[in-house]
Amino acid sequence: MLTVVEYWTGVPDSGFSIMIQRFQFVILATFMALVPASAMADSKAEIDANVQVALDEFYEKAPAGKILADDAAGILVFPKVLKAGIGVGGEYGEGALLIGGQPVAYYNTASASIGFQFGAQVKSQVVLFMNNQALEKFRNSSGWEAGVDGSIALIEFGAAEEISSSSIQDPIIGFIFSNRGFMYNLTFEGSKITRITR
Repeated sequence: MLTVVEYWTGVPDSGFSIMIQRFQFVILATFMALVPASAMADSKAEIDANVQVALDEFYEKAPAGKILADDAAGILVFPKVLKAGIGVGGEYGEGALLIGGQPVAYYNTASASIGFQFGAQVKSQVVLFMNNQALEKFRNSSGWEAGVDGSIALIEFGAAEEISSSSIQDPIIGFIFSNRGFMYNLTFEGSKITRITR
C-alpha cells in the first residue's frame, strides 16, 4: 500500500525524505551566500562580548534562568541568529559554549526552512546542558542536529518562573528570545550546530 507521500509525489517515502534534505541544503547554501560576510565573521572578542550581553538580557527577562544556568554543566549561547527569506529561507548565527562561566569553544547554528515567509528577524538562543552526559555527547559530535542527535526542550517564560533544576527532566533545555521578549512559537528542531575556529 502506498503512503500519503508516495501517492501524491510518486516518490518513495525514503527518497522523498532525501529529496527534502537536499533541497533544504540548497536553500541554506543560497541563504548563507546572500548573508553579508561581516554577519558570519565575528572575531572571538566580538562573540564573547555579544554572548555576555545576551546572557545579561536572558537573566533579566527570566530571573529563574540564572538559577538554571548556575546548575547547568554547560551553556551554549548564540547572541544573534539571523533569519531571513522570501518564500524559502534560512537562519545563521555564531556563539560560544561556556563551562564554568568561561568560553571553551565556538559554534555556529544554521537551518533551512520551507514555507511562506518574508523579511528578516534577529533572535538570541540560550541552550543549557543540564548534565555532563548530554554536554559530552554534544562536544564529541562532528555536527550536532537538534531533533536528530538530541532534543532541546523549549522552556516558556511563565514556566521558567516556577521551575528549578531539580524539577527539570530534560537533559537539554533552551530559550529563544528577542528584544520584544521570549518567542514561544519557535523551535530548535532542524538546527545544525557545528564547531568553528576562532
